[in-house]
Amino acid sequence: MTTFRELNLSEALIKGVLKMGFEEATPIQAETIPVGLSGVDLIGQAQTGTGKTAAFGIPTIERLDAKSRNIQALILAPTRELAIQVAEELNRIGDVKRVHALPVYGGQQIDRQIRALRKNPQIVVATPGRLMDHMNRKTLNLDHVQTVILDEADEMLNMGFVEDIEKILGALPETRQTLLFSATMPPQIRKIADRFMTTPTHIKVKAKEMTVENIEQSFIELKESQKFDVLCRLIDTDSPELSIIFGRTKKRVDEMTEGLIQRGYTADGLHGDLTQAKRDQVIRRFKKGTIDILVATDVAARGLDISGVTHVYNFDVPQDPESYVHRIGRTGRAGKTGSAVTFVTPREFGQIKTIERVTNKKMSRRHAPTLDEILEGNLKLAAQELIKRVEAKDSKEYTTLAQELLEEYEAVELLSAALKGLTKEPDATPVQISSIEPIRVKRFGSNGGGNRRPYGNKGGSGNRSGGYRGNNPRGGSDRREGGRSSSSSDRREGGYAGRSNRSESDRNRGGRKPRFEK
Repeated sequence: MTTFRELNLSEALIKGVLKMGFEEATPIQAETIPVGLSGVDLIGQAQTGTGKTAAFGIPTIERLDAKSRNIQALILAPTRELAIQVAEELNRIGDVKRVHALPVYGGQQIDRQIRALRKNPQIVVATPGRLMDHMNRKTLNLDHVQTVILDEADEMLNMGFVEDIEKILGALPETRQTLLFSATMPPQIRKIADRFMTTPTHIKVKAKEMTVENIEQSFIELKESQKFDVLCRLIDTDSPELSIIFGRTKKRVDEMTEGLIQRGYTADGLHGDLTQAKRDQVIRRFKKGTIDILVATDVAARGLDISGVTHVYNFDVPQDPESYVHRIGRTGRAGKTGSAVTFVTPREFGQIKTIERVTNKKMSRRHAPTLDEILEGNLKLAAQELIKRVEAKDSKEYTTLAQELLEEYEAVELLSAALKGLTKEPDATPVQISSIEPIRVKRFGSNGGGNRRPYGNKGGSGNRSGGYRGNNPRGGSDRREGGRSSSSSDRREGGYAGRSNRSESDRNRGGRKPRFEK
């Protein structure tokens, strides 16, 4: 294996990578980073889950000028969630070098993004439709872009972004480096490469099989609105020593943490907005057992190495199999067994099947504990606690009072009352968790990749390569990230946008509430 120190990176980049818990480069990183550092164009063919964000992010951050107030790198992503995820990872990689990446996506107020752009990020990670809105408004300057990256290019193609991508690439400086990453290489992507890239180096890496050992894996199918109550029931019945709960967004992590505390659990949250000092404090408390529940996002939990975690709860379905393996790998360490439970809404069930196929391990279906089961479990715990106190033989000072009570009450009545006092009653304190749209799993045609159709598209021919409609009357950015569209995140979250002919800007001005919040 290649270590990052062997890739001729600056000390600032090495520190950023090591802070994330990375030491050895994945195959796509080991092959891509040296090519990226050389400044030549590159086509990387790799599946999601191979570490390609760091593969293109590390050389991009290494080559830019951290002191410059210009946008020097542009990354196009098919969905808002991927844009956020990529920006968060790049900010962590570039933290020591003081490089800032800004996610720009539909569904978020454009005025807010304009203010953020005025703070001069060096990297913009954008969905094509919203980037086009900013280009038309002249609210960002791409004249100094030296590196452009197309992430999940085949997915952007499937969503009908090809015209936008061509316009965006055509508006960038001719003297630049272009990196294109795609799981498949349909003809239209090859055409884009031929037109906009200069003798690119082609790197193809096959994703390694991901396996998980010593972990009992299960899932519970339920509605979004049921998740938090079921989570609390599981914690009560499972009685984990240490547990980690994974949420998809920072907002969800904050809301879950607050809700758990309101219901009497000892919990704290971990996400990308925390300072390093606060992050260290939370991890220290968790390791010491001061808190026994850690609520975290994927990015924040990367690199965590904490022994004694008995349970992992996926409050939100992970976006890809790599994230799933990373999450549940926090338990079942050092030869010990662990338990991983994933909450899945009916519309996300296909993602469970994808994870099972990639990990080559089937999850068992589990039902949500009933209130009677919780009470039964809590009563057993109370009985165990009472026996433990009796066996400790340290309650002699209470003997006289106990004898007096026995003269007045039956022993069974007294023991029942003691058990009731020790038994934790289910807490029904109302907790509000903001709803997010479900992840939608990709559907593939018979050829395994080039013959895909977006979710929700009932019309048209089934033999389209990539879903591009050609003479599509829909204009601007109405197809995707601001409406009910997207892929790895947006399309899977809300289905395919389909028929709206309002532009994304029109929708935002109309007060449509964003479906996904950072």
